[in-house]
Amino acid sequence: MEKQGSEQQEELRGSQEKRAQQSQANPVAVLLEWSGKKGTYALSVLLAIIGVVGGMVPYFAAGNMVVGIFNAVRDWSFYVQWACIAAVSYAVQIIFHHLSTTVSHIATFATIANLRIRLAQKLTRIPMGYVLDTPSGTLKRLLVEKVDSIETTLAHAVPELTSNITVVIAIFIYLGVLDWRLALATLLTIFVGLACMAGMMKDYEVWYQNTITTGKEMNNTSVEYVSGIEVIKAFGKTDSSYEKFEKAAHDGAYCFIDWMKATILFFTIGMAITPTTILTIIPVGGILFMHGSITAGELITVLILSVGMLAPLITVMSYTDDMAKIEIVFGEVQGILDRKEMERPEETSQQPEGNDIVIKNVKFSYEEGTEILHGVNLSIKEGSVNALVGPSGSGKSTIARLISALWDVDSGEITFGGVNIKDMSWDDYNTKIAYVAQDNYLFNRSVMDNIRMGRKGASDEDVIEAAKRCGCHDFIMRLEKGYDTIVGDAGGHLSGGERQRISIARAMLKGAPIVILDEATAYTDPESEAVIQRSIASMIKGKTLIVIAHRLSTIVDADQIIVVNDGYIDDIGTHEQLLEKKGLYNKMWIAHVSARDTVDGGEADV
Repeated sequence: MEKQGSEQQEELRGSQEKRAQQSQANPVAVLLEWSGKKGTYALSVLLAIIGVVGGMVPYFAAGNMVVGIFNAVRDWSFYVQWACIAAVSYAVQIIFHHLSTTVSHIATFATIANLRIRLAQKLTRIPMGYVLDTPSGTLKRLLVEKVDSIETTLAHAVPELTSNITVVIAIFIYLGVLDWRLALATLLTIFVGLACMAGMMKDYEVWYQNTITTGKEMNNTSVEYVSGIEVIKAFGKTDSSYEKFEKAAHDGAYCFIDWMKATILFFTIGMAITPTTILTIIPVGGILFMHGSITAGELITVLILSVGMLAPLITVMSYTDDMAKIEIVFGEVQGILDRKEMERPEETSQQPEGNDIVIKNVKFSYEEGTEILHGVNLSIKEGSVNALVGPSGSGKSTIARLISALWDVDSGEITFGGVNIKDMSWDDYNTKIAYVAQDNYLFNRSVMDNIRMGRKGASDEDVIEAAKRCGCHDFIMRLEKGYDTIVGDAGGHLSGGERQRISIARAMLKGAPIVILDEATAYTDPESEAVIQRSIASMIKGKTLIVIAHRLSTIVDADQIIVVNDGYIDDIGTHEQLLEKKGLYNKMWIAHVSARDTVDGGEADV
């Protein structure tokens, strides 16, 4: 078993090393590797090359017809023949460009889908700290908008850039065979154009990053302004809030204006000079022709082909920005994919014996250098009711999250049934834990669907029964469409207490042996909380309950109350035992009773 576990860890390390190597590689090459569609892209490039060649043949045809005119060819069939060749070539260009674009889009959309799946899977395997600390809008933009932004590059730039560069190189080689001096003359203006493009791309990453930063600020400010409009109006902060929004909007606009000012001259010169190859070819070609070094036909062919090179060259230059942009987007994607994962084996090698949870000398910090838990030791027996209490910020929620495997411990270990939870697969351990946080997320689906997420395949009757036992059936039935009511984004159509009760019902439906309620009734009124507590009590028979409660009166019957203070376990015992010790719990209880009496006496509003 140990050997199997070490092999799995070695595989994980190998995959991480592979990702590190990928981060240093060409972004497009890595994306193609991820896509699993390299063959499809290769076909797309081949079709694109045929299409571009088809677009160049008419220039050869035109050159031959012009040479025929100079040579006084009077056979009309000669010109009809070359005209037909040109027409067929144009048709080949259109058909194969269409085929190339179709094939590349099929591969690209598959690549984008695979990339999003990779990112989504990664987010489930990294510590929750990164997800919670990163604004949801940032992750949304990356998963949707920025991933979409690479579609143009992959679907168009990859085949078209490759094919056009190939054709330009081929034409240049052909010109070199005709006369190397004319070939060099052709390159003179092209070199100027490329130099201008290099000038345009100077500090590209800095400029582009600036647009991202200002864009984020504008987006965040817009969301803040709209979401807080009620508070803004109520407290008379309209002017200051509007000024903040106005500044963000101006910054978002002027970062693009400044970028344009810095590059527009290079762009103008490049686009003006690059198409002027004929201005260097004519004088050089004229001198060579007068000295008898080349024929008139060769000079005409070079002139026409140099003009024909312009379209592929401009196409190549037009994708320079896209290629630079994809590198930056890829860097953001790679930044997530390279994050250290919470390492878990694919399969659990050693099955747990029982459902006891033991925390052994656990230390943990959300940020490096700021330790939250300092060597915590705790034993939670199967089938027991356990309450974590303590001042705000003491570390009780952190303990619950570590047990739920939302983070990994820095040192020490947490075992389930005698097995380190790090040695259990995600799927196996997930079946053991039902976790309900203070802030619960509901999906924009029906009430029925949200509760059913607790157990895939649960019947409607199972869902309704779970709702009844959690005390939320009655209010659900008062909704417009009952269990078929759509709850809105993040459950926005429901109150905070209603969302919590539905979340609890979802957790209970899961049927996990460990139930963790992290202040899960914080938004409910005392009466509703009492109903929920009674319901939970009836449902957890034979299960282990870990609860963090903001009302001490709800956990007085717990088998074990764990007092957490400043990252340490301050005390453990029953309600009566802890009161007798006259410690921190006793002080908290006195404060709780005093506050309750104040509310009952009607003095809470003072």
